[in-house]
Amino acid sequence: TKFKMPANLKSVLDKQMVGPSTEDLTESDFPVQSFNPKVQMPFKRLPGQNPRKVEVERRRRLYLSFDIAELLASKGIDSNQLMPRHYDPDNMPPIEETKDTVFPIYLPLQVFDNDEFDCRTPEEWISLGLEPGSSDRKPVPGKALLPTDDVLGHEDPKNHDLIYKWIDVGVLDYDKETELYLVHKTEKKGLVRDGEGIPILNGGITPEG
Repeated sequence: TKFKMPANLKSVLDKQMVGPSTEDLTESDFPVQSFNPKVQMPFKRLPGQNPRKVEVERRRRLYLSFDIAELLASKGIDSNQLMPRHYDPDNMPPIEETKDTVFPIYLPLQVFDNDEFDCRTPEEWISLGLEPGSSDRKPVPGKALLPTDDVLGHEDPKNHDLIYKWIDVGVLDYDKETELYLVHKTEKKGLVRDGEGIPILNGGITPEG
């Protein structure tokens, strides 16, 4: 009877839990290296310097503690007002109720885009989705200013009824000609899945096209 396995083996094993485990049980569609910051340090540690892995881990935790919405709000910037809307002269607020200016925002964010201080090129960002030994490219984690209403957001991105927020997304691809990223909103569990619940790989391009 020593080699006879009980029918409720799982419940028996659950009772043998003696404490918390350091094993990471969270499921993710993002590669582990996609969260690592770019560190300009030699791989060989010099005397008196921190090891490269320690510096990477410290910066990773520091950058994960930042929230772009909170950083903008601390400077008095409303993220919902960053997106231009349709000009509606019939619904213009009176001058007494406006704080800054009477005229609405009309310049797109792309006008102010500057990549001079980016630590990586767009191709390098996308390549972070490649895992060693795998030919499939996974999405890269990011934040995007997107409308909360997907249907109305696709039909009329400048509608006054839309509310824009910084949303967790998976970056799927990059277009050199338009200089735009293709992103996909994450689920409640932080996964990047299609309508059938399958992970989106290689920018969403299937063998059928």
